[in-house]
Amino acid sequence: MFTTHEPKGSGRHMTIASVHSSASSLQAEFPGVVHLPGGPEYDALTTPWDLAVRQAPVAVAEPGDAAAVAAIVRAVVGLGLRIAPQTTGHAAAPLVHHQDLSDVVLLRTGRLTEVHIDAPRRLARIGGGAIWADVIGAAAEHGLMVLHGSAADVGVVGYTLAGGLSFYGRRYGLAANSVRVIELVTAAGELMRVDAESDPELFWALRGGVGANFGIVTAVEMELFPLATVHAGMMLWDIGHADPVLRTWATWAKTAPEEVTTSLRIMRFPPLPELPPFLSGRRIVVIDGAVLGSSEDAAAVLAPLRAVAPEMDTFADMPTTVLTDVHMDPPEPTPSVAQGAILDELGEEGVRALLQEVGPSAECALTFLELRQLGGAIGRSPEHGGAISALPGSFAMFACAIAPFPEAAAAGQAAGQSVRRAMTPWTNERSFPSFNHGESQVGTGYSAGDFARLRAVRERVDPDRVLAAHHPIY
Repeated sequence: MFTTHEPKGSGRHMTIASVHSSASSLQAEFPGVVHLPGGPEYDALTTPWDLAVRQAPVAVAEPGDAAAVAAIVRAVVGLGLRIAPQTTGHAAAPLVHHQDLSDVVLLRTGRLTEVHIDAPRRLARIGGGAIWADVIGAAAEHGLMVLHGSAADVGVVGYTLAGGLSFYGRRYGLAANSVRVIELVTAAGELMRVDAESDPELFWALRGGVGANFGIVTAVEMELFPLATVHAGMMLWDIGHADPVLRTWATWAKTAPEEVTTSLRIMRFPPLPELPPFLSGRRIVVIDGAVLGSSEDAAAVLAPLRAVAPEMDTFADMPTTVLTDVHMDPPEPTPSVAQGAILDELGEEGVRALLQEVGPSAECALTFLELRQLGGAIGRSPEHGGAISALPGSFAMFACAIAPFPEAAAAGQAAGQSVRRAMTPWTNERSFPSFNHGESQVGTGYSAGDFARLRAVRERVDPDRVLAAHHPIY
C-alpha cells in the first residue's frame, strides 16, 4: 500500500510511487542535467556547503543557463513536483527545517556564473550561481568594488537578496539596496526581468523577501562603487582580555564614524596542526573590519581599540580583493550549527551577561560568538528600498559551533540557545535571514505590514506554492 504525501502548501496529493515516477520522467526529459538518488552525481550535487545538513530531494538538477532553468521549472510543475533553488548551500539548514524535500527537485544554480562589469555605468551583471570570488576581482580590475560579504565562497544572490551585511555597510548600507535589476524564472516557468519600473511590488519583495519565495533568480545587476584599496585588518587578544576588549569596543561602536564597519568575535580553536600557532588550541578575541579613508584617518578611528594593546594588529591599506581574507571564514565546506539575533545597545549589564556565557571562565561549546557592528547606513532605509533595506539595532549576533558529529551539534545548539536566552533583555523584535539558521519564525524579520505585503506578492506569483524556499513566506 502506498503512503499519501501532501507537499507543504501545495494542495496536491501524490503517492510516493507517483513522485518517483515523475522524477524519473524528469530525468528522461533532461538527461545529464537531472540526477536521481543512487546516480553518480546525486550525492555531490545534494551535499551543501554546510556539511551538518543532509538534503534528500527526489531529484537534483544543474542547468547551464536561464533558458534551461525555465524549461526545467515548466517540466517540474507539469509533473506535480516542487522546486528549490540553491547555489552553495550555506543556508541549507533552514531549508531542511522548513521544507519536506521528498517531492522537491533541488535546482543547483552553480553553472550560472556569468560576470560582466559595465565600468562606465558602475554596474555589474552577475549570474545567479556566481560566488563573490567571481565578482570581486572582476570589479577590482576597473577600480571598483561591490558590497560583498566576509567570505569569498558565498553565493552572491542568496547573500544579497537576504539583505547583505558587508564591511562597507555602515557607509553604503545593505547590499540589497544596490540591486538595480533582477532576472528570474517564475513558478510558471517564465523568464522575467524585474526592476523598480516594470513590477515595483515584486522588485520590492525580492530585495529582502529571500528570493526563492518569488522565483529562481538567474541574474542580478548591482551598483558598483569607486574603491580600489581599503584600510582593513584584524586585532587579536587572548581571551583573558575579553572583558576590557568587549567593553571598549561596545562603547566605541556607539560613536564610531560611518566609514568604519567592524565585528568582534570570541573564538575557540582546537589544537590542530594545520592551524597557525597564533590560533591552534587557543581561545581568543578578534576585532576585524574595514575603514574607508586615509591611513591617517583610520589610525585616529582605531586608536581607542589599539589602546587595549592587541598582541596582533594587521590593519593596513590593502587591495579590496583581499578583504575577504581578513575575517578568517572556513575555506572549505564545514559542518556547523548556528543561531542569530539582533541586539540593541549592550551597556554594562549586557556586556556582563555576554561574558558570563562566552568569556574566559565560561565552559562553552560554541566555536565563535560574533557581534557585527550595525548603525550608520545599515540602519537607514533608502527611498524605494526593498523588504529588507535596513537593520534596526546596534549589533547582529551570530553564535556558531562546528559540528562534525551529532553530539557536537546538540552541544552547539544548546550553547547557542543559552546565549540567546541570556541576551533576551537586549534583543529587539527583528531577525536577519542570513543569521537565522535555527527554528525561529521567518516573519520576525519584518514588520507586520511588510510581512502581509510579502505574503500578497507570494500569493500572486506562486499561488500553488511550487517554490520551496529556505525561509518560506506563507
